Amino acid sequence: MSRRHSAKYKIDRRVGENIWGRPKSPFNKRPNKPGQHGPNRRAKVSDYGMQLMAKQKLKFYYGDITEKQFRKTFDEASRRRGNTAQNLIGLLESRLDAFVYRSKFAPTIFASRQFVNHGHVTVNGVKTNIGSYRLKPGDIVQVREKSRNMALVLEALGSPERDLPDYIEVDPKAMSATFVRLPELSDVPYPVQMEPAQVVEYYSS
Repeated sequence: MSRRHSAKYKIDRRVGENIWGRPKSPFNKRPNKPGQHGPNRRAKVSDYGMQLMAKQKLKFYYGDITEKQFRKTFDEASRRRGNTAQNLIGLLESRLDAFVYRSKFAPTIFASRQFVNHGHVTVNGVKTNIGSYRLKPGDIVQVREKSRNMALVLEALGSPERDLPDYIEVDPKAMSATFVRLPELSDVPYPVQMEPAQVVEYYSS
């Protein structure tokens, strides 16, 4: 098992939830935090602790992006009109790596980022290899022709584990997906409850 896989599974146990909804997650059998004292950690969590965990859980879900990137995304969300929590979700879902994962072109968010970084996708016909690239409604993401027979892609497209949300339109034959609109929290098929309002409280405190 790779170091990345090990870290990924530890994340589930650290936050106390199977945040990607994977059937193979060890959390399904060991629902406690990692470490020698994991099963005995029952201390009452403060409001700050709950806010921190909400932030960490959301950050982890999108491939454990860096704190600097996550804070930059939050700052952008807070500058935009409307609800900051909803804006944050929309911005996170518009990341290219998240979109490729959501479109079922890669089996995990971590694999999706690597897939993008290795130059396997185009945005509106232009090769794009930056996972944090921000899509706009109407943008079309396509798997490059030479990459369409990769086992990783075929496995992900055939997987029944995840449903496609209605803010993405996918053409499986062309292996392309259109970003229809920015989603709201209720539109995003998270396997667990996300609390972006708590994230707003965390950064506002």
